[in-house]
Amino acid sequence: MTRIARLFAAGLALTAGSHAVMFAASPRPANGVVEVLVDEAVQPRYSHDGRWYVEARKGREYAIRLRNPYPVRVAVALSVDGLNTIDARESTAAGARKWVLGPYETVTISGWQTSQTDARRFEFTTEERSYGQALGKTANLGVIAAVFFKERVPRYRSDAADGRALPAPAPSTERESAPSAAAGAGASAKRQSADEYAATGLGRRTDHAIEQVWLDLDDTPAQSVSIRYEFRPQLVRLGILPRAVPSDRLQQRERARGFAPGFCPEPPHRH
Repeated sequence: MTRIARLFAAGLALTAGSHAVMFAASPRPANGVVEVLVDEAVQPRYSHDGRWYVEARKGREYAIRLRNPYPVRVAVALSVDGLNTIDARESTAAGARKWVLGPYETVTISGWQTSQTDARRFEFTTEERSYGQALGKTANLGVIAAVFFKERVPRYRSDAADGRALPAPAPSTERESAPSAAAGAGASAKRQSADEYAATGLGRRTDHAIEQVWLDLDDTPAQSVSIRYEFRPQLVRLGILPRAVPSDRLQQRERARGFAPGFCPEPPHRH
């Protein structure tokens, strides 16, 4: 028997064992079931050795967009750096508090849920300045994980119009398409040293009201998504992004010649 509270267009989470879930923000279109956003732009994902990677942009806030590809409600256990985004606990996906999405719904989680009404923005930072370091929980820095559980529904449902029993709709078979490894590889806003590793810190406080509901969930996850994130130098070292071609100023000067045809140009006008 499923026990459900009223659902609101705000945000909600799931308590361990009792299958209570939290709703998040209003729907938005998306191509993948899990996407990382910076300034509302989807960050390129790179496939490497069976894992997904995105570039962490130091000092920039980011958000995580979740899409439910199924015709039933799902509850999503979402962790960043191994910490549940609702209560910062380390647990199994099944036992974690979860975000609930309606059929085919898309929601954006922009930060750590710090109260019933507030959150703190996710922010790419260093290990030393991370939320995990502040809590003494650093075993899983640099990873975003989302595990989807479908709401348990009967095999047949009654039709409200004439009482007939109709088969429940089949799950969607839609899957994420692999992005191009060369897409949007733009340079990071700040230079990172070769021995500096990315993690997630506490950014600005933001309004994010939530309401709790209770769902009866399948025991087996419908799917799991894991995304590793690193600063650009580490992605280069891992062979995920190409190395920049160094500019050899001395060789450039060696190619200089003494004369060229033409006349002396006027310099640009300076104000």
